[in-house]
Amino acid sequence: MASSSYGPRLVVPIDVKKKPWEQKLPLHNRWHPDIPPVAEATVGEVFRVEMVDFSGGGITKEYTAEDIKHANPSIVHYLSGPIRISDKKGVPAQPGDLLVVEICNLGPLPGDEWGFTATFDRENGGGFLTDHFPCATKAIWYFEGIYAYSPQIPGVRFPGLTHPGIVGTAPSMELLNIWNERERELEENGIKSLKLCEVVHQRPLASLPSTKGCVLGGIKEGTPEWEKIAVEAARTIPGRENGGNCDIKNLSRGSKIYLPVFIEGANLSTGDMHFSQGDGEIAFCGAIEMSGFLELKCEIIRGGMKEYLTPMGPTPLHVNPIFEIGPVEPRFSEWLVFEGISVDESGKQHYLDATVAYKRAVLNAIDYLSKFGYSKEQSYLLLSCCPCEGRISGIVDAPNAVATLAIPTAIFDQDIRPRTNKVPVGPRIVRTPDVLKCTYDGNLPTTRNPSAAT
Repeated sequence: MASSSYGPRLVVPIDVKKKPWEQKLPLHNRWHPDIPPVAEATVGEVFRVEMVDFSGGGITKEYTAEDIKHANPSIVHYLSGPIRISDKKGVPAQPGDLLVVEICNLGPLPGDEWGFTATFDRENGGGFLTDHFPCATKAIWYFEGIYAYSPQIPGVRFPGLTHPGIVGTAPSMELLNIWNERERELEENGIKSLKLCEVVHQRPLASLPSTKGCVLGGIKEGTPEWEKIAVEAARTIPGRENGGNCDIKNLSRGSKIYLPVFIEGANLSTGDMHFSQGDGEIAFCGAIEMSGFLELKCEIIRGGMKEYLTPMGPTPLHVNPIFEIGPVEPRFSEWLVFEGISVDESGKQHYLDATVAYKRAVLNAIDYLSKFGYSKEQSYLLLSCCPCEGRISGIVDAPNAVATLAIPTAIFDQDIRPRTNKVPVGPRIVRTPDVLKCTYDGNLPTTRNPSAAT
């Protein structure tokens, strides 16, 4: 057999020297059933999909955070696809099927082995801790095989658990209308009605359809069809019933994703590649973002939605994907674990609020690491992109939910565990330079821990 028959078939190529709109096959940054497929794949074949980073090259490897501060939030995320999936007889996936997507291989694009982690300016998207860290910041990471290191966060090196942030199928019009209606209701009434998670209300409640920055693949901007679809198409920022931006860090080599199919052909899309990420991706632009590739193999389980997924809502469309974690991941045996409870920084008690508890756990970890020579911004970015483990450890013991954040100690070049003697001091502990940073020019209040030393 000829050697050319081996290996994955390239279905979506990317040239990192070109802008997103200059690529051979058009990219898209919205979910809509009428975005036409740019490629096709057959069940059982291994095919390769290449991707730009989520910003399409808008964030550069220049040592400045100005590109982060002035980033255009309307363009995220640039996705490769849609890809129409059919069985070996040529029959496409049908609504009600399950699409099984196996990740056979993945990585950065050759010649583009670098990435970035950042926090958006509070006036431009913010992040999980944007009330504490309102400035735009950035760290550049370089890849040495499976390892990453950053000049802006010295003394740290770790293997990446590389994964796509976004893998999803296209919604039907019925599902798209459900998304837009519920998210619009949240945007209009959320601040008045929501009681949980009050301390993270400083961020946008939802990202509704917008023609600004809208890219619809093969549908040309300015046409009547584009104008109609652009006002309906859903943003890619949250994960939803179709999968999408779930940011599950363990979806690496060997993983499988069982995605609901809502339209004929499934129209599979993917993007937002991450070299590494911590649970929660707390900085929002918080993984090690990069260009990359996936080598995928698909199966179709006919009628699989009804067979395996129970709707948690009023329609058969209110389902969620199932994910199967692969066998390949870094081995860490020693962890330092930080706990948080449902009490915010002002001392206010919240009721079983896991978001507040996780915020407290992260803040505890950031303050702790600052004792070992790291700035709090360095710690924030690090905990967003290193392979740390987040957990809801307790959700039943009123009034406090308990969340934990576990950090692998082996990623540091010093021992960060508490000891009977005092925290070490001296030049060896000082970590310079700091992350790249801009000033915060807005007027929203900044939360400060009244008991913190700095």
